[in-house]
Amino acid sequence: MPRVTGVAATSGEILRLIREEELHTRAELARCTGLSRPVIGQRVNELLEAGLVLESPGVSSGGRPAARLEFNGAGGTVLVASLGHTHGHLAVCDLAGSILRQEPVRVDGGPGAGIGAVLDLWRSMERGPVLGVGIAVPGAAAEHEPIVAAVADRYPVPVHLDNDVNVMALGEHRLRHDVEDLLFVKASTGIGAGIISGGRLQRGAYGSAGEIGHIPVLDGLLCGCGTVGCVETVAGGAALLAQLKGRAANLPELAALARAGDLEAVSVLREAGRRIGEVVAATVNVLNPALVVLGGDLAGKNLIAGVRETVYQRAAAAATRRLRIEPSLLGDDAGLLGCATMILDHILAPRSVDAALRAASRPARPQDPTPVP
Repeated sequence: MPRVTGVAATSGEILRLIREEELHTRAELARCTGLSRPVIGQRVNELLEAGLVLESPGVSSGGRPAARLEFNGAGGTVLVASLGHTHGHLAVCDLAGSILRQEPVRVDGGPGAGIGAVLDLWRSMERGPVLGVGIAVPGAAAEHEPIVAAVADRYPVPVHLDNDVNVMALGEHRLRHDVEDLLFVKASTGIGAGIISGGRLQRGAYGSAGEIGHIPVLDGLLCGCGTVGCVETVAGGAALLAQLKGRAANLPELAALARAGDLEAVSVLREAGRRIGEVVAATVNVLNPALVVLGGDLAGKNLIAGVRETVYQRAAAAATRRLRIEPSLLGDDAGLLGCATMILDHILAPRSVDAALRAASRPARPQDPTPVP
């Protein structure tokens, strides 16, 4: 582990070392940072008083046992929401990112139109102090700024909102933290990708990185984005339901038909996987990820088989030699856990923790005296 200089080892950095680097004693922290034991003690005490760290007796191996420090995941909560065009899921998570309670919510008319229902349901779900809010929405995050304003008005804490595919990529990367370069592909009503490169989410210069659903393919049709040929027009959810001519009313029904072995549904999903594989192959050539993760309503074994078939045929051999293409580990919870990762990365960052500790230690300003009439 690289040494942290004493100047940089603020209380927030001490928390990071305990939480991420698994340093559990004051002696380990002192060796890593170069800070004196009294200074380490002062900064640890700040974290103990804030409820971010817990201390327990150590195990003796001869001599006086050193007290053990642990990150306190129960020291607060974050509220998260994964919202679609008509429905979504809400959850309350602890500071370790574990879901404490989860509920579905209707957002008919779009996420912005249903924000009142989201806020009311969150209020009924609260468990302890709320330290932050994370929200995933379809489409460009910039189009949903009214949601951020409405949430911030109810909860005066950091509120972060991002595209749903970006958030899912964050959630998957949290579980696969040994993978620095990951491509998450969502196959549902639309098709999109979240890009993790060098261990960091890549949004692009204007926030539109990962729009692979609008890469043109042969036989593509007129798309809602205004161009012709997008892969979404032949492999997105609406196109697949049309191919089944009413045999499935929605994507869960289509997926259920395929799981039951319906030959037409299996064939439709396998071919959709091949078409999606065309744009994934091009993306793999450009980004050279170590892992492609497939999620969304359509990402069952048949679609994944089609993607693998095309990618391994069409992408460059150097890019696919060790490439893994796998289903999501999180399934339906990818959006919620990704939201938790997104907001926790912010509120538990050393700079944010230091700012919160300074604010908590600042004496309250006395109210101005009421003027005498």
